[in-house]
Amino acid sequence: MTLRSGTAPEVTLRPLRRSDVAAWRDARRRNTAWLIPWDATVPPGGGARATSFTALVRRLNRMARQGTTYPFAIEVEGRFVGQLTVNNIVRGSAQFASMGYWIDQAYAGRGIVPRAVAMAIDHCFTNAGLHRIEICIRPENTNSLRVVEKLDLHEVGLAPRFLHIDGAWRDHRIFAVTAEECPDGMLARLEPHQSHE
Repeated sequence: MTLRSGTAPEVTLRPLRRSDVAAWRDARRRNTAWLIPWDATVPPGGGARATSFTALVRRLNRMARQGTTYPFAIEVEGRFVGQLTVNNIVRGSAQFASMGYWIDQAYAGRGIVPRAVAMAIDHCFTNAGLHRIEICIRPENTNSLRVVEKLDLHEVGLAPRFLHIDGAWRDHRIFAVTAEECPDGMLARLEPHQSHE
């Protein structure tokens, strides 16, 4: 499933592929200092993480086939600039998922991540039949907090010591949206806001 926005610059969400290895590694290498404070880490005794990009893509694709994850590459005008993952998909009576993302610092602050998140939320509500999407953000992550502000997502709580990030258990603010809150779509709700910036 490939999703595209029609507004310049054109943002595309598409499945993460093994062929993204060079672009992914280059972006992660150039952005190490930018991303480390927000990257999930494995706590002591927490098991092993994927040791290579190929292993990561293999694991994410397996989870996608199981219906528990949607891993996307974020592209701007055909160039790989980051990653967005819809994960922890719960079906049954919940119809819920959480979302995480990162972007190359060179592309930050251009409205790309809010647009990518809006596109993914619309896909989750319209095509995937989910009802609620949650985004959890460290209180210190002002860039990511700006994303949910632009999308007008409501804060629904605080999760103390929620995720192991950058070597320690970190608190997260929880933001959420339900399908009823954006009947015309999240992208439609975002675009007028971006046009006034």
